[in-house]
Amino acid sequence: MLQRVNEAKEVLLSNYQPSGFTIPSKGLYPFQWKWDAGFIAIGLAHFDIEKAKTEISTLLKAQWKNGMIPHIVFHTDTDTYFPGKDFHQSNLSKQANPDYPSTGMVQPPVLGFVLEKLLEIATDKKDMLAFIGEQLDKVYYNHEYFYTHRDVNQEGLAYIYHNWESGTDNSPMWDAIWETMDPPHYKFERRDTTHVDPEQRPTNREYDHYLHLIEIAKKYHYEDAKIAAHSPFLVLDPLFNALLIKSNESLLALYQKLGIDNQKTKNLRQWQEKAINAFNKKLWSPTHGAYVHYDLRNQKQLPYISSSSFAPLFAPIVPPEKLVALNQTFQEKFSAANLYCCASFDPTHNGFNPKRYWRGPVWINMNWIIYHGFKRAGAIQTANRIKEDSITLIEKYGFKEYFDPRKKLENTTEGGYGGDNFSWSAALYLDLIKA
Repeated sequence: MLQRVNEAKEVLLSNYQPSGFTIPSKGLYPFQWKWDAGFIAIGLAHFDIEKAKTEISTLLKAQWKNGMIPHIVFHTDTDTYFPGKDFHQSNLSKQANPDYPSTGMVQPPVLGFVLEKLLEIATDKKDMLAFIGEQLDKVYYNHEYFYTHRDVNQEGLAYIYHNWESGTDNSPMWDAIWETMDPPHYKFERRDTTHVDPEQRPTNREYDHYLHLIEIAKKYHYEDAKIAAHSPFLVLDPLFNALLIKSNESLLALYQKLGIDNQKTKNLRQWQEKAINAFNKKLWSPTHGAYVHYDLRNQKQLPYISSSSFAPLFAPIVPPEKLVALNQTFQEKFSAANLYCCASFDPTHNGFNPKRYWRGPVWINMNWIIYHGFKRAGAIQTANRIKEDSITLIEKYGFKEYFDPRKKLENTTEGGYGGDNFSWSAALYLDLIKA
């Protein structure tokens, strides 16, 4: 374990850039990703608190005028990633930050609970609380953006207009939506498949859908109301909204520690109450015994279960009667003895693919969320299984981007996929071994 700890630190230090951010993986991902940055900061905090703080402050410098924090910030000028800044053209929006080219979309809102976690880890609480005091309103304005610009029904749930905003990029979850679309066949040069086996990545036809959604957003200059009116992809994601609700809870706790009770905290409490009620009404599926995605464009639930279905356990969402059903669903579908927890998509479904990106492999960041969720729910045995499986996978295969959940591969060298020396795998390993 000590060797892996030292290796994890080396991964993070090697991926840390002089301009104050950490790339996810060399060669594959050369920029700063929003939710990666949050998880990376947690790992950095265990041995270099100043770099952890810088990771967050660097990300927040790129915040848009309307409070949006973009999902990728193009801090460096390189053409080694597609689609890059020249394709996204964030400058089309009047709200964009002119000093920081970025995408015009978001990623799961992790910064609230990340700041609370940094305070928990920091030895100098006074210094960290001072840092949090400098950043907290920026994160609040990001939440305000979601509830004022991304809640089309004013029900407390924020939509995503692109699958990349979910973080679970090519999940089978979106297949039903792709069937309603027929985008052009775009001409483009993939860069990811020069580093990773194409069998482990989204297909080119899937990329046609991804690029088409960006073109629609660009057409309307990234104006949220127009995107909501015209995008064929408009989804309420249980992972996204669960992390928003968890971060609401963390913001309220941090404002309290700072001795602040004002209109912002009042708004947070109101958003929180509305969000939790709507979440349980709209995203719970009694048929599946789990939380599911909701297709706003077609006004229906998407009938699939993924690791995202259990993210609500991490937040103050799940009432006791739903907890019983949710735990049963997890045990029946995701915790078979021949699998490592937790597959990113239902292993019993015919859409499950244990090697292709978000269509089945285990992701350490999702395991970290679900581990803390089951721990919060008092299901300690399940939580410990998830933690132990996460540590086992990393110690067996290294700091890969994602992992094959099938234990039958344990006597082979195959089992870790995607990028090498992946930052959030290293970061969250450092946190999980101390959990």
